[in-house]
This record gives sequence, C-alpha cells and structure tokens, in this order.
Amino acid sequence: MTKSELISAVHNAATEQDIEITKKATGELIDIVFDQVAEAVKSEKRFSYPGFGTFTVKHRKAREGRNPRTKAPITIPASNTVNFKPSPTLKDRIN
Repeated sequence: MTKSELISAVHNAATEQDIEITKKATGELIDIVFDQVAEAVKSEKRFSYPGFGTFTVKHRKAREGRNPRTKAPITIPASNTVNFKPSPTLKDRIN
C-alpha cells in the first residue's frame, strides 16, 4: 500500500462513519501521526499501540562483512534500527 492509497482508504473509512474531512486534511493528519510515532520511538526508545504492535529501538553491534563486488573484508559500523513486534491481535487478523 502506498501513501496515497493509505490516505484514500482512511478518507473513505472516515466518510463511511460520517466524519467530514478533506483528503488533504486526511493526508496531513496521517503525516502528523507518523511524525509523532517516530518522535516517540526516538525519544522513549519504544512505542506501543494496543491491538497493533510495538516499535522498539534495537542496537546492532559493529561486525565484519564482505564487499560483495571485491570480496574484501569490511567493518560494518554499529547502528540503531527500529524493530517491530506485532500484537497477537494483529497476527490473528492476518492469518
């Protein structure tokens, strides 16, 4: 699903529930929601939404790797990434 498809789906769902909102306002609201989720993960290292799942910051240690073109060994630096664990409710909805 692309961003525009998400905006359309949310807008249509809101319209079905008699919530009057423009597509432009729907897009802006979705942007705000994702910005707030990202900020929560960054500052608190965790964001949980019941019935959906939990986003956490995961630290990856530095490790040895190989350049796929030259096969030369390289050091991959340590980094942080975001991990997502779906809730049991979301898993049940997918299956």
